[in-house]
Amino acid sequence: MTGIDPIEPAWPVASPVRALTTTRAGGVSEGPWASLNLGTACGDAPAAVAENRRRLTESLPSAPCWLRQVHGCRLIHARDWVEGIEADAIWTDQPEQVCAILSADCLPVLIADREGEWVAAVHAGWRGLAAGILERVVDSLPSRPSSMVAWIGPSIGSQAYEVDAPVRNAMLALDSALAGCFEATRSGHWEADLQAMAWQRLSVSGVDDIVDAKLCTASDAARFYSHRRDQGRSGRQATLIWLEPGV
Repeated sequence: MTGIDPIEPAWPVASPVRALTTTRAGGVSEGPWASLNLGTACGDAPAAVAENRRRLTESLPSAPCWLRQVHGCRLIHARDWVEGIEADAIWTDQPEQVCAILSADCLPVLIADREGEWVAAVHAGWRGLAAGILERVVDSLPSRPSSMVAWIGPSIGSQAYEVDAPVRNAMLALDSALAGCFEATRSGHWEADLQAMAWQRLSVSGVDDIVDAKLCTASDAARFYSHRRDQGRSGRQATLIWLEPGV
């Protein structure tokens, strides 16, 4: 990937599984979107995003299946993908189908069968977590949870993510045990640990093998876009996963 500086998960999966998260390096976008912005709905020049996506695709087995993410909990199979489809999770058991999600603070979560039978990519902000997206995805995939491995990619860290009562209440309505993922800051506000929430929801679903990249988007402006840090004028990095054929 010439000029692109991806992060590859370090997780215990079989060799057919390939995955990466892009950083800001290697694109043509300018200003707050510099340089490898891959999001089409964040204010960047369409031609620049198209070129960035072209550069990324050059080193992939196929063009990524980009989703129209809506902070929901819909999972689709890559065979059912069409341009513009609304979903926040995608999986495949077919070689060379590239599952992709975009993020700029929300959690990119990859889930794979440990033996490399299938792979999935999930976009999980607090709304998706509150809607139960991780539990729904785990329940829908064709393996026992004990055979799954999950990777939590670059996302906003708790020290940079203060939320108000409606967010906290939505999470506690899902599971009161999530109270431990919030730390009070000032009246009616808390630091929220999205990574800990995701870990808890995956564990509750029966996934025991979880790896957290421990990379904060908000605190690393050189490598990552952050919607919160940049007050909405931000690009998007991509997290992608696929299966290599005949490995």
